[in-house]
Amino acid sequence: MSADLPVEEPARRVNGPADVGAYSWDRSFRLWDTYFALIWLATLVFVLGTAHPGWPVRVTAAALLVPLVPLFVRVGRPLLRQDPPDARTTLTYLAAMMALFLPSAILVGETRLMTFALVPQCFMTLRMRWALTAVAVISLAPVVGWALLWWPSDQDVFFNGLFAVVTLVFSVALGSYVIRIIEQSQERAALIAELDSSRHEVSRLSAAHGALAERERMAREIHDTLAQGFTSLLMLVQAVDAELDRDVPQARRHLALMDETARLNLAEARALVADGTPADLDGATLPDALFRLATRHSAALDVTGPVRPLPAGPEVVALRSCQEALTNCRKHAGGSATVGIDLAYADDSLTLVVRDDGHGFDPGTVRDGYGLAGLRARAAEAGGTVRVRSAPGGGTTVTVRLPVPPPRSCS
Repeated sequence: MSADLPVEEPARRVNGPADVGAYSWDRSFRLWDTYFALIWLATLVFVLGTAHPGWPVRVTAAALLVPLVPLFVRVGRPLLRQDPPDARTTLTYLAAMMALFLPSAILVGETRLMTFALVPQCFMTLRMRWALTAVAVISLAPVVGWALLWWPSDQDVFFNGLFAVVTLVFSVALGSYVIRIIEQSQERAALIAELDSSRHEVSRLSAAHGALAERERMAREIHDTLAQGFTSLLMLVQAVDAELDRDVPQARRHLALMDETARLNLAEARALVADGTPADLDGATLPDALFRLATRHSAALDVTGPVRPLPAGPEVVALRSCQEALTNCRKHAGGSATVGIDLAYADDSLTLVVRDDGHGFDPGTVRDGYGLAGLRARAAEAGGTVRVRSAPGGGTTVTVRLPVPPPRSCS
């Protein structure tokens, strides 16, 4: 049996550790007090009620039992509630208990009933190896001492020895079983505490991730709407400043475009605050919004495939992607570059292509700015892809492909 028992584990105790929550037996420790008191009282009754040995011996044995009560109340009970019990105090306490119990049990055999109150304390305060040793002493030493003192008949020695061995085996088995139950309860309590801590950490990380994702989304929205609108206004201001002295009609047209751009930026800002539909898509289809966008950027728009209403997600991504691509064309392609926009509807996809014949660049040597990175992130969130093709002097083509629901069949 001992091969199945851990012998170097820390001291066990019925009381659960405070850091993983109090167990029911810890919260109702008075049950243990009642158990100890009943065992002690029953032992005292049996000791004083026996006819053999004589009255002085029985009184002596009973007198040795009396100090067990204050010893348990003053030392044992607080010791059992410690986590873990103090080793030196434990040894002193159990040595004192045995010093009182063993002589009484040797004098009067009925005192051995007190074993049922002492054995659990050994398992609750000692390591397994020492608990087994203490239990063996408590169970066997009284029988050996009683037999040597009184020299009873062989039959009495046999039955008392058998009772002591059975008590020892039962105590070890029950104590080991209870310890395993306690260990499992403590492990479960620790696991619950760990899971609870992990749940709070996951909740915290989820909130932090959500806040970061929201900041990234707002950054993309501001970059794709307000920042681009302000860039357009600055470029138009520069154009008007150059045209006032030589081409007033063109300057007026640019002023009108500035007014339209400023109003659109204001509408975008309001939509952004309200987390609503982009201003270009408010009450309009995606081709209409792209047409107005193409007009402002002097680009040509070509729409292919059966146009149909789509969920807001893909349409917003397509619109923002077109805005970003057109802004990049204006910044980098050159003022004389021709810009074209293709929008293709398919059964399960929506494809946007923005191309120009401007200066181009080498994609292998250029680090993506925030615009292209945001464009790719926005498309990826919608389950789509972005491909940028360019070469020095060969223009640039940005292709955005987004998955969309298939058209409803007419029955």
